[in-house]
Amino acid sequence: MTEETYQDTIAFFISFCVEIYKNARGCSGAEAYATLSSTGALDYLEKNYEVLHTQSHQWILEEILTFIEAREVRL
Repeated sequence: MTEETYQDTIAFFISFCVEIYKNARGCSGAEAYATLSSTGALDYLEKNYEVLHTQSHQWILEEILTFIEAREVRL
């Protein structure tokens, strides 16, 4: 797999994560993206792609929610 293809795969995964977060929270895609971006969740998802992309969407959603909750507690 080329580096470009790998980056495209990660981008697709992140868009999937934004979508499942948006659906779970009942918010717009822009709101979901803003939350994931401002909390550092997008970076987390990218850095941990290799492990996360093999999990179910429910597990990924729980991971995102736990990550955001932990970040909010520290702020």
